[in-house]
Amino acid sequence: MLAMCLAVVAGFNAEAQTKPKVTSLGPDFPKAVLFVGNSFFYYNNGMPGHLTFMERAADPANKRAYRNTMVTIGGSGLDWHDMDNLLRPAGLGAYSFDEQNNVIFNKPGRQYDTVVMMDCSQCPIHPQLKDAFTTFAKKDSEIVRTHGMRPALFMSWAYADKPEMTEALAEAYTTAGNANDALVIPAGLAFARVRKLQPELNLYAPDKRHPSPAGTYLAACVTFAAVTGRSPVDNAYTIVGLDAGTRQLLQKAAWDTVQEYYGR
Repeated sequence: MLAMCLAVVAGFNAEAQTKPKVTSLGPDFPKAVLFVGNSFFYYNNGMPGHLTFMERAADPANKRAYRNTMVTIGGSGLDWHDMDNLLRPAGLGAYSFDEQNNVIFNKPGRQYDTVVMMDCSQCPIHPQLKDAFTTFAKKDSEIVRTHGMRPALFMSWAYADKPEMTEALAEAYTTAGNANDALVIPAGLAFARVRKLQPELNLYAPDKRHPSPAGTYLAACVTFAAVTGRSPVDNAYTIVGLDAGTRQLLQKAAWDTVQEYYGR
């Protein structure tokens, strides 16, 4: 049954009209990433934290180099965040913690390689808010580059009861990514893929908007694939409560989505 489901995933066409210009952060793939957004990031103990564990599981020889930080405000759009202040020298990322909970002081200077930005869940397609998304995607991408880092955008997902949001969000994020030479992480397309493949798998919290643990794990797998260029398939890290079959399904759906979206 699982093999049949995985075969169906491979044949699913991602719902994206415009094709992305930037399809990789390599060859110098980032290891320290700042995530700026809202509760879609911080639900379930924080997607960036799960991403860190996944990266370290994939590359144990360099596990101390992987570091992800999230700056989030519930319900926020990009215009709620002061990007220039977030990236000030000796600010965010000046220190972190190792596996023994010791404080590690990071090398002064550029604290992150990449900044991943996400707008509010409706902002990129809302009639009264989409102009602010376009404006701040450009403004913040320029600020990120001024600080010697690379900008990226996180494509969020449709609400559980509004699947039609998928295509509009994909188009808005891809267009903004192309306009600002920024990588787009296609999490929303991965959600749509899994929902078509296995509708009974719940990717949402009861509010039909935020991610369930499975949804957060899927988002982490997509981000892992997009940011590191590696496949999350067979990665040993998992979220408590996910059975092996579901974990494999989410990992492969994430990888297939990224490969298809980037045209590989």
